[in-house]
Amino acid sequence: MKKIYGNNLLISNLCNMKKSGRFAHTVLFYGEKGTGKKLMAELYTGLLMCRNPVENMPCGVCSICRNIHADTHPDVKYVGTSGKSGGYSVDTARRICTDAFIKPNNDTDCKVYIFRDCHNMDVRTQNTLLKIIEEPPDYVYFIFTSETKSDFLPTIISRCVCFGVSPCTEEQAEISLTESGFGKQEIRKSIECFHGNIGMCTEYIRNEDLRQHIDLTKMLIDSIIRKDEYSLDTMLFALGKERPVVKTVLSMLDNIIRDSAVLIQNPEADNIGCYREGAVRLSYILTSRQAEKIHNSIERAWHTIECNVNINLALSALCAEITETLI
Repeated sequence: MKKIYGNNLLISNLCNMKKSGRFAHTVLFYGEKGTGKKLMAELYTGLLMCRNPVENMPCGVCSICRNIHADTHPDVKYVGTSGKSGGYSVDTARRICTDAFIKPNNDTDCKVYIFRDCHNMDVRTQNTLLKIIEEPPDYVYFIFTSETKSDFLPTIISRCVCFGVSPCTEEQAEISLTESGFGKQEIRKSIECFHGNIGMCTEYIRNEDLRQHIDLTKMLIDSIIRKDEYSLDTMLFALGKERPVVKTVLSMLDNIIRDSAVLIQNPEADNIGCYREGAVRLSYILTSRQAEKIHNSIERAWHTIECNVNINLALSALCAEITETLI
């Protein structure tokens, strides 16, 4: 499997499970997009199944490890999503509850169901899975990944072992990206935007659309700095009507606003957003209270769009709220 950078304590905890032979039947890996949650899911699956571990880590070379890495192992089920929102349906959950009682086909003695990106998992789906999660067959394991634990019902969380996955250092990200064959200049630019988030740095280098979204985010910040309502409204309208795109840009915009709030208190603080220069300039013109109000407005707009409200209406309201805050 691919080398994992950072999260040493988390990896150590997983290896200790292997050493003791006591694995949790349901685990949740949570953290921001690009931090390696899917790699952790693969690692946990390898720990469960690999028969030739090296220092309590999957060997990575046996047929089981190779099949896990290639997503072809018959007893590792990557659960499919459905619908426009890309969520997990109740029917899918019911099929898994039935399939879980069919014993594994191979000599690994376990069956793993992996639910990736669970931010759209319906409450009804979670309730359908609850019984099998509470009392799974001895050979069945469930792995969930999501950006936050709040995506799940408390009844699900109480039956999970939850692991937070964090970005690594910028130095580790540079090493990883160099090993992937990327050039120094593109690595530098990607780290300026996404710091130690290797997944997002990689996406930045490979995906021109993401680079354009970042440019648009920076223009939105520049409009706020100039207190230019017309430009702000125009840039928000330019986001289009693709909900994932709008939500991505709003999240990046919010990170810069958060950076500015931190810089107001500590000008030497590190940033999490993709535009430090813009965050610094904002910190000169905003009060902490104004930064908080803009953050709340962006968060409200994000959740409004998540609930399928008309995008143009949500963004128009956001523009009005930001403009009013700047007065």
